Amino acid sequence: MKLSVPLDLQSSYRLNNSPTNLLSLVLASMFHVNSMLGFALALLSYSSLSLAAQPSYKSELIFPLENWHNHASSIQELPNGELLVAWYHGSGEHEADDVRIMGARQAKGEKSWSRPFVMADTVKFPDGNPVIFLDGRKQLWLVWPVIVANDWRTTILKYQVAMDYQRSRQAPNWKLADILLLSSKDFTEEVQRGIDQYIKANSITSNSQQIASLKKLAADKYAGRMGWITRSRPLILPTGRILIPIYSDGFSISMMAISDDDGKSWTSGKPIVGLGNIQPSVVRKNDGALVAYMRNAGPPPRRLYTSTSSDGGVTWSLVTHTNLPNPGSAADVIRLHNGYWALVYNDVEEGRHSLAISLSDDEGKSWRWTRHLELDLRGNGAGQFHYPSTIQTRDGLLHVSYSYFLNHLPLGEPRKSIKHAAFNFEWVQAGDAPLTKNPR
Repeated sequence: MKLSVPLDLQSSYRLNNSPTNLLSLVLASMFHVNSMLGFALALLSYSSLSLAAQPSYKSELIFPLENWHNHASSIQELPNGELLVAWYHGSGEHEADDVRIMGARQAKGEKSWSRPFVMADTVKFPDGNPVIFLDGRKQLWLVWPVIVANDWRTTILKYQVAMDYQRSRQAPNWKLADILLLSSKDFTEEVQRGIDQYIKANSITSNSQQIASLKKLAADKYAGRMGWITRSRPLILPTGRILIPIYSDGFSISMMAISDDDGKSWTSGKPIVGLGNIQPSVVRKNDGALVAYMRNAGPPPRRLYTSTSSDGGVTWSLVTHTNLPNPGSAADVIRLHNGYWALVYNDVEEGRHSLAISLSDDEGKSWRWTRHLELDLRGNGAGQFHYPSTIQTRDGLLHVSYSYFLNHLPLGEPRKSIKHAAFNFEWVQAGDAPLTKNPR
């Protein structure tokens, strides 16, 4: 850097030409330069903060509205900055044998998505609820349930793994495919004991037919090994452990599939037992504890369920209700780069016409900021905006993909798609803008 001496200091040196004055002049000049540099840096920092503080939001349909069923997406950022989304697509849901897993890509900086392509298709069997994620070696995983007998209670988990997956507008080149079978040790005893603990804590009549049926079902080895379903994003712990949150429609409980060797082998954690706590989404606290938020498919109150684990997802605390509304639909929670938590969920007790994101700065004790991604107040025929999948990309933006159903459109007309929204932290903190119109 060239040393610039202010004119008033140059004049002072010419009048008092001495080594002492020369040293003073140099020191003063350095102070002048540092002051100007500090001012410039402060101005740059202020400008950057001002720019970052501007709320930003954009959204688009990944493909045009269709007649066929498109549901349960999962989104992932790839190492090259591209976004990949997977979902299931078919003429129906579990009852339709043509359902398969589709995918689409959005290149970094692009506004549009590629044409959908097939990610997986178990011919003549319905595929459902895909999740995609990158493991510690940057391998891409696709995990999903195959429905054997057109009933969610008859699913088997499958997976595919790829190293060659950054192929423009194409499906990944899968190098490995297998079935993920789980056998939970002491499953019968764990479920029956968990039911008793839940009943005691919630003053539920212990001889109800539902509870008696669950206890009896827990003794059926086939029922305990079949019917496990993915929904929410897997979580990789600092130890390298992979947790895949899974749930059972037959038991209406949750569990974790666990791998400590990069997916070479899998074990199951202990069941998370309640009445209707399914589709867990897991986030890690600063102290290493894990928190699961679960859909409420059980009795009132209509609130999200929660449970915690202090041993890396193996065992879980008693299932309790949060104060967050839930109409019986999936929620998704992630930890952001700044330590805040973001929860995307249907924030009502009935219907799926309202999809919101809430932020917590105290690890879920409170949710200080909420903004709606979708809100359809038309009443009869209101849309359904549900099953969110949430990530934060390396540039700090939040991305949510979700099922987008416009139910007010006539039967037979295209009215289903997967929607993608991208926005920054400040957009959520700014709160809801006035509602001007319902979805088209």
